[in-house]
Formats: sequence, structure tokens, C-alpha cells
Amino acid sequence: MNDYIIITDSGSDLPAYMAKDMSVRVLPLNVTFDDGVSVPDDQIPRKEFYDKLRSGQMAKTSAVNIDEFFTAFEPYLQSGTDVLYIGFSSGLSSTYQASKMAAEELREKYPERKIFTVDSLCASLGQGLLVYYAVLKKSAGKSIEETAEWLEGHKMSFVHWFTVDDLNFLKRGGRVSATTALVGGMLQIKPVMHVDDEGHLTKVTTARGRRASIKALFDKIPATATHPENQIFFISHGDCLEDAEYLAGLIKEAYPGVTVVCDYVGAVIGAHSGPGTLALFFLGSER
Repeated sequence: MNDYIIITDSGSDLPAYMAKDMSVRVLPLNVTFDDGVSVPDDQIPRKEFYDKLRSGQMAKTSAVNIDEFFTAFEPYLQSGTDVLYIGFSSGLSSTYQASKMAAEELREKYPERKIFTVDSLCASLGQGLLVYYAVLKKSAGKSIEETAEWLEGHKMSFVHWFTVDDLNFLKRGGRVSATTALVGGMLQIKPVMHVDDEGHLTKVTTARGRRASIKALFDKIPATATHPENQIFFISHGDCLEDAEYLAGLIKEAYPGVTVVCDYVGAVIGAHSGPGTLALFFLGSER
């Protein structure tokens, strides 16, 4: 029996067309701008979102809450469908914890059903890539238990590398100091960051200039990727498609025939990293 639904949240930045094609349900986190109105982040066009950030507006995001998870999960359980939820990193959001609490309640109410919640410890299309592989496992006939076990056993192999164009957004979030942001902006110093083993966004090194920072992302592939010639690569961008295409070109030139998927960094990460964020995701020997 392979009757289960895979659910994730918008922290995955999974493109709508991919979610639809893979029959994955995506639960939205909420975004609040300076006007105080909170809306699901999947209702904000990405270009409009980044234009607002560029105009100086501030955005805050809020997690999917317990009631929203309860409402999302229960109809599937009522209809006899089990639930596998793959959540936004607990190191960056309380969303996963809310899913866990909702699942505990629902297991008591529907003891005959199976509910698995997986803390991806991933972000953006890194989480999306984990979901993609979960769908591959399900399509190959793996049970909900087998798929959940695979995710838990392999999630630390999903490599995340980010860079940003404007350090002021990281300064607002307390990730770099005001001095670092000022000096870095003057000298065109770009941070190169990753998501660590605890699911936190952490600066690892720096590069001088935008192209150098993009090349630094690419260089992580030969350094850590597992059989890159046989992989699918995900790239997310904060409204900087040309940079994403440049990075995709480097990958395709080095590894002809591979698939590269590019889409936006959503509001969940973009609110904190800003326009010009560029991120690369793949499977590797270490994060």
C-alpha cells in the first residue's frame, strides 16, 4: 500500500508547477509588510515582493501554526490517506515544531493512520530538493516508512550554499555587524554562507565582488558533490535571474547533460537575505 500524501511548506521555495506535477501540497507561511497586513506568502508575486524590499519596506514572516497543520492534515487522515510532512528547518523557524505538535494530537484521534514529520534542517530549494527526492522514492514504490527513513538518513547530505548582494539585510537580522555591512558594501565584499548541521544559516567565507562570490558557489560542487554528473541541481535567486543563469551555465558547461532548476528565493528567506540572494543546492559528502 502506497497511499500517502507528501506535504511541505513554503520555506521549501518549491515552484508551483513542480509541486503540482509531483502532487505535493505546500502550506504557506505568512508575510507582513509595513502596512501591518499579513498574507500567505504564495499570494505575493515574487517580483512584487522584491520590488517592495528595494523600495525600503520591511517584511516579517510567521510560521505555519498548529491549527493550520491540523486543518491541512486531518482531511487526508479522514479519507484513509497517511501523511508525510517535510518541514522548514527547525533552526530557522518554529514551523516544524508546530507540525510535530499537531501530528501528536492527530495520532491520538486517528490511531489507525500514519503521520510522519521530518525536520529537513534545510531551507529554500535545499528543502525543495529534499522534497523532490522524497517524491522519487514514493514514485519508486517506497512505503511512507521507507521514505521517511531515507529522508532522515540522507538529509545531512543536502548541501546549501548562499551569497547575498546587499549586506544590509543580513545586518538587520543580526547576522553581520553594522561595521561589516558598511565596509563590505564599500569594498564589494560578499559573504559565502551555508546551512549548517543544525539547520542554521551561517557565514563561512567571503569573496571580493559578485562574480567571485558566484564562482565560489560553483567551486563547492567539485569540492563536495557526490557524482555531480548524475545529479539534478537547484538554484534559487532573489530576483537576480541573470546571475542564476550564469551559475547554471557554469554547471552545465562542467557537467553536460545535467538538469538545473532555477526559481525564486521566496519570502521566507528573502525577507532576511534581500534582493540579489543567490543559492545553490545539491547532494554532497558534507554540508
